[in-house]
Amino acid sequence: VQLVESGGGLVQAGGSLRLSCEVSGSTFSISAMGWYRQAPGKQRALVAVIMSRGGNTNYADSVKGRFTISRDNTNNTMYLQMNRLKPEDTAVYYCYAVGSAMGLSWGQGTQVTVSS
Repeated sequence: VQLVESGGGLVQAGGSLRLSCEVSGSTFSISAMGWYRQAPGKQRALVAVIMSRGGNTNYADSVKGRFTISRDNTNNTMYLQMNRLKPEDTAVYYCYAVGSAMGLSWGQGTQVTVSS
């Protein structure tokens, strides 16, 4: 499975961005997908996850109510809609996919910078 992110950039606090993660390869083997982020000097942290079966989602407390994760199976793309962005959301965002047969795959990361 290969993952390619896009959609990062520079935005003012209070603004919005939508990240995309295009998936190719053995997508049928994916059991869950999601987003992590890593700010300078900090460990990579989970932002959101979406399950392949049922579409259940889960979010970090810091983004609940502001971010929405979704997946479009018709074009094999996962999204992260980020609203009411804050300077503390500044990080490199990575998408990932995991499955019992395929293991764990990461995208290359996309930079999100929120100015105050």
